[in-house]
Amino acid sequence: MKTKTKGIIFFALVAGIMLASGITIAIPGKEIDDADIAESVEDVEGDTIVSLDIGSGYSDDEKLQHCSTNENAKSNDFVREYKIPTECVQPLAITTDPNGTVWFAQTNTGNIAKFDPATETFTEYMNAQWIDAEMRYEQKLRSMMWGMDYSPDGAIWYTDEASDSIWRFSIPDETYNRIDFPITEDISSLPQKLLIDGSNVIVNDFTGGKLTIFGYSQLGELSYAAIPSPIDGFTSDFAIDLQDNIWYTNWNPDGTGILIKFDHKEWESQLTISSQADSLLLQDFVQFFQFPSGMTTPNGVAIGPNQIIWIVDTTSSYFFSFDPVTEEFTKYVTSVPTIDSYGNASGFIKSPISRPYWIEHTDDSLVMNEQTANRIGVFNPSTETLVEYTVPSRNPNWSDCTEITVIDDVEYETVIDNCGVAQVFDFAIDGKKIWFTEWVENNIGVVDTSIPLPFSIDIDTKEITLKKGETAVVTLQVTKKARNQAEWSEYMKPLNVNYSSTSTFSDIVIKPEWNNYTLSDPVTTIPVEITASEHALSGTHKVLLGGYADDIAISQFITVTIE
Repeated sequence: MKTKTKGIIFFALVAGIMLASGITIAIPGKEIDDADIAESVEDVEGDTIVSLDIGSGYSDDEKLQHCSTNENAKSNDFVREYKIPTECVQPLAITTDPNGTVWFAQTNTGNIAKFDPATETFTEYMNAQWIDAEMRYEQKLRSMMWGMDYSPDGAIWYTDEASDSIWRFSIPDETYNRIDFPITEDISSLPQKLLIDGSNVIVNDFTGGKLTIFGYSQLGELSYAAIPSPIDGFTSDFAIDLQDNIWYTNWNPDGTGILIKFDHKEWESQLTISSQADSLLLQDFVQFFQFPSGMTTPNGVAIGPNQIIWIVDTTSSYFFSFDPVTEEFTKYVTSVPTIDSYGNASGFIKSPISRPYWIEHTDDSLVMNEQTANRIGVFNPSTETLVEYTVPSRNPNWSDCTEITVIDDVEYETVIDNCGVAQVFDFAIDGKKIWFTEWVENNIGVVDTSIPLPFSIDIDTKEITLKKGETAVVTLQVTKKARNQAEWSEYMKPLNVNYSSTSTFSDIVIKPEWNNYTLSDPVTTIPVEITASEHALSGTHKVLLGGYADDIAISQFITVTIE
């Protein structure tokens, strides 16, 4: 579905808003003090870290939910996991360095760790400041560390929402330095995603309503400028295009929101003239574009091929493109999550969603983590092909996986096998490999996209037009892919027809001739009926058709227009 919107209606929101600036010293690092962590100490119901397992801070019952339900890491044909040796570190933000080493933040220990793919070994670096703060309070300190990036001077930068900080970890020195994140009095702050752009460190303040651009000097000083958001709400992820414009979203939970284009190059040019960011007006450097229908919680933003903006929506299964030239949005949809990700033991879940969380660009494709589908999606915009890789480990405590039976007035609980999600909250791309963290399974994992796919998808048409009440039949062709006869017979996993649509209220009904099949023949052809309901609204939609097994889904989009 395409939507064209103009941002001019929001101009009044930014009239007179000034940008803010300041300077802070980053080296040497600042210790965590009581004021920093007063609100970040975890409530452990009166127990101290002396009486709890200091390695996790969780009781035995809580460990199954937060630490892992699987003793060993798992693998499938395309994904391999690695169990972190220290228990319950709850890994979140992740990145790679130029040598291919994987770095990640441990939200339950305050430490940074690295993984060497060549030797398959972990190294963890103790954060003495974190440990000192825990011992002073005698309680567990935890923080959601959402953003991380590598800087060319040999450092890992990352965000820390609990103490309103960003951290710099020097790889050569193995030292931590903490920098206060600038906050506004009486306004909550949550430094979230972080990006190194030349000598700048850019961070979005999710709840504080701003972007902060730090300028890092060789002397260890950090100058900063705050770019306030016009809407009183959340300021989410961001991306930078080839013209050095920063694109980010600003939205409210009620569905009000805008995509913002900030002219970073012009701002820096004016800053050299005025010398003070707080003398500049926001309205001189921004354009706004109102959200289209269906976009309510846009967390991830990326710049894709041809400088198209891509946005994922975390309270649905939708992702969107935005063309800066035509100013049009196009809505797409992921596959429907399989039942092993959400369980539905209660029977109450009628419309499961995948919740794509973040999105990044690599080569000619976009990568996204589908949180509640337990998948990593790779989308090629030129072919409109979506490949979704299943993460093997699952934690049933985050899904509807517990069946309750009553016998003689006594309730018995049974956990469904292989059910749940691993809470894949972040990923990093390194060539053909996508590294990711599993927050509640104590794993990191990797998708190897260089592994040949077992089958391909082709649809006999890319566009159809329907009148209300009309049905069209398209042909879905599934071709088995193999380099030799042995591999042909090897991939005999049962497949299901995969289908979903961006339409709402059952405006489009999709009905394959059959749903289940195996690749016993080189080519399998499946007729699929696509019907526009009698009461459908006129418009253009995307329909996703393909096939899926337990470890992978491969699908393509066609465009359906209802007259």
